[in-house]
Amino acid sequence: MRITWKNCFNTEKQAYLPVSVVIVNHNAGLLLITCIQAALRQAAQIIVVDNASSDASLAALSSHFSAESRLTVIRNTHNAGFAAGCNQGLHVATAPYILFLNPDCILAENTLKHLLRVLESDPCIGMTGGRLINPDGTEQGGGRRAIPTPWRSFVRAFGLYRLGKYWPRLFPDFHLHQQSLPRTPIEVEAISGALMLTRQTTIREIGLWDEHYFLHCEDLDWCMRFRQKNWKIYFVPDAPALHYQGTCSRTRPFFVAWHKHKGMLRFYQKFFRHQYPGLLMWLVAWGIWLRFGGLVLLYGVRHLYQQLRTKHA
Repeated sequence: MRITWKNCFNTEKQAYLPVSVVIVNHNAGLLLITCIQAALRQAAQIIVVDNASSDASLAALSSHFSAESRLTVIRNTHNAGFAAGCNQGLHVATAPYILFLNPDCILAENTLKHLLRVLESDPCIGMTGGRLINPDGTEQGGGRRAIPTPWRSFVRAFGLYRLGKYWPRLFPDFHLHQQSLPRTPIEVEAISGALMLTRQTTIREIGLWDEHYFLHCEDLDWCMRFRQKNWKIYFVPDAPALHYQGTCSRTRPFFVAWHKHKGMLRFYQKFFRHQYPGLLMWLVAWGIWLRFGGLVLLYGVRHLYQQLRTKHA
């Protein structure tokens, strides 16, 4: 189903939901303004934690929302990372519910209402996430997914997931967005940190975000910890958000790739090293860094090709 984003926001006055929205920003540009505008239509409090942005996003924020009392801005002098930024926002959040929202993620009308409705429908539900939409209207990966265990990652890396239609239990795929969109909310193993609603009370039980992750995999870590405490995680299909994925990281691909693979290694070692043989975990680590090396080589070749094209243009 495609979303018409032109008329996705309600301009009528409404009671704001008791939600503090935490947005960790780093060079999101004018998308940050659109993100905040959409969130202000639905939530009681918006908290922007800026990780030392060097673009014009903070200047634009100041000019657009200088008189907005529901907006709190925390300016860091260095890039503390996504997890640390989320924790900073939590410390000043006043509402009983917390929505973690990426600055390149635009809430559709009533998305927050639907997320909150499902969260409160069952006391065993600890977290809800919505349907992330690409600019072309298709569903984005990450909004609903299975935990990428070492075996699932091996199946994905070597293309064995294609055998899943014959032997789904043996060759599972963690990319659930390739399945049919459910008509009602469903329980999943993990959702994306780009759009994640939970309670203050639940966070006090689970604990803060793990700040040893700088960028990537910290949301999977949190989902694992929620499940370890027997909290359910739900995907809500009628809670969409337009996500311009990667807006804050396109200018530094090596930096992002390094922290992504470093985060993957920490995630596997933290949760699976006692469940899998040492040899398999060694192969997982080797595969992670081999993948990182391949990406570095690919980025280098692309950069060289662009330089040659510019030189001979």
